[in-house]
Amino acid sequence: MASHGNRPTGCGPLVASIYYKLCDLDAAWGVVLEALASAGAVVSFVLFIALLANVPFMRDRDRRNAVALHAVFLVCTVGLFGLTFACIVEKNFSTCASRRFLFGVLFAGCFSCLLVQGVRLNALVRGRPALRAGSSCLAALALWSVEVLINAEWLIITVVRNPQGPGNSTALATPCNVANADFVMALIYVMALLVATLGAGLGVLAGKHKQWKKDAALILACAFLSICIWVAWIAMYVHGNVFRGVPHWDDPTLGVALVANAWVFLTLITIPQVCLSSGDGDDGPDFAQDAYPSRGVDYENILKENSPHNVFADNMENKAFSMEEPGQGAKVVSPYSGYTGQLRSCVYQPTELALISKTRGASNSPEAPYDSTIPRASAHSTVGASVVTDTVNGNTFHRTPHW
Repeated sequence: MASHGNRPTGCGPLVASIYYKLCDLDAAWGVVLEALASAGAVVSFVLFIALLANVPFMRDRDRRNAVALHAVFLVCTVGLFGLTFACIVEKNFSTCASRRFLFGVLFAGCFSCLLVQGVRLNALVRGRPALRAGSSCLAALALWSVEVLINAEWLIITVVRNPQGPGNSTALATPCNVANADFVMALIYVMALLVATLGAGLGVLAGKHKQWKKDAALILACAFLSICIWVAWIAMYVHGNVFRGVPHWDDPTLGVALVANAWVFLTLITIPQVCLSSGDGDDGPDFAQDAYPSRGVDYENILKENSPHNVFADNMENKAFSMEEPGQGAKVVSPYSGYTGQLRSCVYQPTELALISKTRGASNSPEAPYDSTIPRASAHSTVGASVVTDTVNGNTFHRTPHW
């Protein structure tokens, strides 16, 4: 680490000494972590907007109820990326206090959301109703508040019992003098949440409904990789650096743990959740089919809707215009009763205007019933008189026309 008097390569004259690790090209770990943390924060912001934009298009109510929980999870993930910068810059009272307090609080927020989501999936995969959005957030808040109280109490007790550094030296602030083992001991509750999340993911895989097992598999993979990351950084932070005699690698160890676990959260939880929300229309009910019931839009339905009684009894050969006498009684005949396989363009189809005209013509005669036959008139001339005989439905009427 470069001293205050020697400006490292890559840092300008206006950069304060506390921020040298952010620009020191000789110690590139700070620059790499800074780049990864910045990229993760930007990606998290984009995913947050995409997650909220998908809410109006989600048809599955259970998936829509989980959006608030995933939004809180994403906010905690952004906090992990931001806390990485506190591990890169030089130690002082504020940076050390933020590390000791926010490290466990932010991880507890992420694992609490994952645990509640695992409980929801256990209910859904067994066909039972899951927690709603408000209940899920309250449950995650209750789990998260426990770690907040633990860290707050631990930090207050540590500061009160050790007001000064070792040997009554005030070179370093009190939060920076906490032993690495004590810092890890304060994270036991976070580890318990992590193990519980792994167990919840395993429980979902034992359910019957396969629809939610993909989400459970992602939570299970995220919990497993998180356990691997935690085992590695704790072993390095407590024993590895001291054994090698390089305690100045404590800050890079915490920074790598934060960035690696935060990117695991984004890759295995947030990004798949946004993709599943975008394709939610495949699993949800089809509102278009519910709003418009399926019914055949054909000539027979149109004819039944426009006319309460079938007026025409036309067949494919247009037999309605034949001069044969009608059969006994009125009989409704379907327009397709004489279908012979001809194209629809070759079939006579009356228009709406023809139907209306025919209906009006039938209503003008109070004696004529709504029937499928057409009145026919036959004229017979006799000597000395002119008589017109009308035949309607087999009944003959004689009348004298007025010429």
